[in-house]
Amino acid sequence: MNCKEFIELLADYLEMTVSPETLAILEEHLAECPPCQAYLRTYRRTRDVAAASERANLPSGMPSEMKAHLRAFLLAQLLREES
Repeated sequence: MNCKEFIELLADYLEMTVSPETLAILEEHLAECPPCQAYLRTYRRTRDVAAASERANLPSGMPSEMKAHLRAFLLAQLLREES
């Protein structure tokens, strides 16, 4: 498992929709990869902020374009840290 594969499966990991085997591989990678640990913390915080904004009756959720931009930015940062 590499960082890109981890990030591609992150939503499924958080929703616990991966197989037990995949879960074990993801958690093994996460335990040994500080950049992915940081990415996961940032992803969770972003998700929490988006959920809080929905509860505050702001426009529902983050626009899909913004999500894609944020994901690309975070992935670039993660890959830069690996280099």
